[in-house]
Amino acid sequence: MRALLAGARRKQPQLLELTKKLVLAESPSDDKSAVDACMDLAAAHAKSLGGRVKRHKQKHLGDVLELRFGPRAKTPKNRILLLGHLDTVWPLGTLKTMPCRIAADSTGNQRLYGPGTLDMKAGVAMAFTAIEMLSEAGHLSSNSANEIILLLNSEEETGSPISRPITEKLAQECRAVYVLEPAQGLAYKTARKGTGNWRITVHGLAAHAGVDFTRGRSAILELARQIEKISSWTDLAKGITLNAGVIGGGTKSNVIPAEAWAEIDLRVARRADGPRMEKRFAALKPTPGSGCTITIEGGINRPPMERTRGTVQLFRRAQVLASEIDWQLTEVATGGASDGNFTSALGIPTLDGMGAVGEGAHATHESILIDHLAPRTALLAAMLAS
Repeated sequence: MRALLAGARRKQPQLLELTKKLVLAESPSDDKSAVDACMDLAAAHAKSLGGRVKRHKQKHLGDVLELRFGPRAKTPKNRILLLGHLDTVWPLGTLKTMPCRIAADSTGNQRLYGPGTLDMKAGVAMAFTAIEMLSEAGHLSSNSANEIILLLNSEEETGSPISRPITEKLAQECRAVYVLEPAQGLAYKTARKGTGNWRITVHGLAAHAGVDFTRGRSAILELARQIEKISSWTDLAKGITLNAGVIGGGTKSNVIPAEAWAEIDLRVARRADGPRMEKRFAALKPTPGSGCTITIEGGINRPPMERTRGTVQLFRRAQVLASEIDWQLTEVATGGASDGNFTSALGIPTLDGMGAVGEGAHATHESILIDHLAPRTALLAAMLAS
């Protein structure tokens, strides 16, 4: 580990330059040409490291990159999947107001700022650097080495609608999955909540609020009742939360609203709770006497990543390796979801949060702490080699 740490520190300037290069290639999920341009940079870099490149081309969303390094493994026992994504939540032109730059924060720590630095272009650059370190050490040329698959998805921020089947197929060919999402503080993530999204639309009857008040059937009033009912399903002890994050409806204050809608976010900690919550949504009915009808759309988007025995074994291994460079690695569960949720649900040991340390993901102060790049890259390399 100390040799790997020294090597990662020597590589840190190149790691930072690669991160900057990826950040400067703005890549919002909904802009195929922009995402593909960023994928082009990653594919070229993979080829420079001797990687085997397969491009899963897409019509409307960005292409997905499957990059393989090391010997061609014959069984999952000697194959590891690295999961990353190159799309971001930031629209084109964000760099004008969030420039990619290195600066000290209020405590004097050096940070790299910019859209997508933390979530998660630095994590992708760390993966490339770890692979390069192993290659230069001759590790990847050994027949006993692990084959490393680096999968870079193009639409993770929108729920991975096209990459999910690719991710799941490759995960089933591997013995472990390492996810390059940002750390939670300094910790690796051994559990994540599952997510679901629903849109509830209420259809009422418009009427003049003064002249024909009793003839109207208020969609907004019925929507409020439905939101109250749905919110009552929250069970913090079981890790179930529901949030009506966006609502809309009506036309003018003097018109009984004929339509209203709400978008609901669901989080579940246990896989078994997902189908149960789907049934509750499907069973929603209008309040008796409201005169309204409702339409329900949506479902579970990502199953939970539960803290399994296999994931804990991966974490314990990482913890031992980290201790060799005096790093007391800890684990954490989080309410957010990633593509690791998909692989964990298949029973593949999955360790998450192995990317950069920083703050401000999806926020204007998004940044990474530069001092943590080398030790975390060294640990990633050790986990790939072990």
